[in-house]
Amino acid sequence: MEHHDVIIIGAGAAGLMCAATAGYRGRDVLVLDNAKQAGKKILISGGGRCNFTNQKVEPANFLCSNSHFVKSALARYRSSDFIELVERHGIEYHERDHGQLFCNDSAKEIVAMLLTECEWAGAQVKLRTEIKAISKNSDGLYEVITDKAHYTCQSLVMATGGLSMPKLGASPFGYHVAEQFGLKVLPTHAGLVPFTWHSEQKQRFEPLSGIAVPSTISAKDGTQFSEALLFTHRGLSGPAILQISNYWNPGEAISINLLPGKDARAEIKQLLDNSPKQSLRNALALWLPKRLVEALFDEVLLNKALNQLVHAELEQLALDLEAWSIVMNGTEGYRTAEVTLGGVDTDELSSKTMEAKSVTGLFFIGEVMDVSGWLGGFNFQWAWSSGVAAGQAV
Repeated sequence: MEHHDVIIIGAGAAGLMCAATAGYRGRDVLVLDNAKQAGKKILISGGGRCNFTNQKVEPANFLCSNSHFVKSALARYRSSDFIELVERHGIEYHERDHGQLFCNDSAKEIVAMLLTECEWAGAQVKLRTEIKAISKNSDGLYEVITDKAHYTCQSLVMATGGLSMPKLGASPFGYHVAEQFGLKVLPTHAGLVPFTWHSEQKQRFEPLSGIAVPSTISAKDGTQFSEALLFTHRGLSGPAILQISNYWNPGEAISINLLPGKDARAEIKQLLDNSPKQSLRNALALWLPKRLVEALFDEVLLNKALNQLVHAELEQLALDLEAWSIVMNGTEGYRTAEVTLGGVDTDELSSKTMEAKSVTGLFFIGEVMDVSGWLGGFNFQWAWSSGVAAGQAV
């Protein structure tokens, strides 16, 4: 039986960050993961360039049943701290819209940086290791039985991620461990995920696949995001849709403003004053792709000249442009979801250390708990911040 001070299950963003932090404190750390390589989700993120954090991280950028939970960890390890680490390793990066930071070259650099940090801190990382059982013995030590060896430790950290992207090895293992030790796990569902069409919508909108337009999308609770909207052959996607999916419940309508930043009534009036004989089809094509115009509006209406439209038609037109209401069939699910909403109830955990309040030495970090960030580097920042919080406490 091999003993370590700390065993971390999961060699992803949070797990590796925690391992390096604990290792630098002189703790004997072992990271175990069933995958063939560390940081698989990091490697595919941001189109292979890893959106590793955001310049403007606030607690409001996170969904959690306890909105105060994220404040402590985020305040003690900020995005500027991680940026400093990236710069120290000589990784070049750039900023995109909304403060998002990406590697210039490859996400592999972030994984290499984390593994280097673990090596420097003396933390071991063992891959291709299947966890068979976890228990706590009469001495208060955790026993971890794998397909290769039997370990004990004082502190056990669950950094197993959520259910999103099962092809990368996602599993409910972390939730099962939480329940095994009597912790509450909140219902989970896919987040930051594309929507799918109803069958009748698919027939109407599938030809629009590939069209992207600026938009402001609102959920039923009033939350809204202004980003690109993308039509796909299966449904709606793009940054605005992924963001709003975190605030959407099945059966609810979403409201889409296709003229973000403009006043539709004022724009229509100006066109009516300047080009009264122009067809509605050609008028709308000044703002939106022609194929989208033809899918959204009635053919008879589109063929009318602007000065032939009655007041009620003009009002409805403005409404359809500014608040197109649509009820989608569902989402693509965990297959393409970037995060998992729900998870280990944060009321069960210390917001300072990520340790279970009722189970000494058991910690949960990263996506396995009920904390989900917006699109744009926020989920990685939670991995870094929660990993450091636990790494300073184990």
